[in-house]
Amino acid sequence: MIPSNFKDILANVENAGLYQTISMILFILFFVATVYYVISRPKKHYSEVEKAPLEDDKNI
Repeated sequence: MIPSNFKDILANVENAGLYQTISMILFILFFVATVYYVISRPKKHYSEVEKAPLEDDKNI
């Protein structure tokens, strides 16, 4: 039997719900870590970066 779509493939896998739960938890942890990293950076870092496109490239 050839599965016709992705849902048929997952229906035949044992512990499919466990894999989906683990995937969701990893995604949420990655998202929270990324948000924390962005918030924890000092504001000086962002003020330097936001002006970068407007500065002349005199060092080249």
